[in-house]
Amino acid sequence: MPILDVVCLCAAWCGTCREYEATFAQLQQALPQHRYRWIDIEDEADFVGDVDVETFPTLLVAWQGQVMFAGPVLPRLGDAQRLIEVQQHQAERGLVPGASLLNLPGDQLEAFEVLASKMMR
Repeated sequence: MPILDVVCLCAAWCGTCREYEATFAQLQQALPQHRYRWIDIEDEADFVGDVDVETFPTLLVAWQGQVMFAGPVLPRLGDAQRLIEVQQHQAERGLVPGASLLNLPGDQLEAFEVLASKMMR
């Protein structure tokens, strides 16, 4: 079974993020086989690099350093759990979405790829 890196990019000042923190913890309990990381983009700006978060919360889901999903999510456990399950199924089949499917500008795709590779260390 593939192990995914699931990263929540948030900010302490964001009320939605504060609410989502408990949901993110529930997600970890529901799917414990993956690696999880909560990142405050202001406290860990150097680690986040050039990733530009416009909407909170934003999730990065990566497998073996490859971006599977990067974008905002609704702060609901069921949605996040389904997203992770779909990405896990894709990884099991060896399917990594191409840049066009991720719907990210080129510079942001590159920034998320750099962050995904850092998660493997």
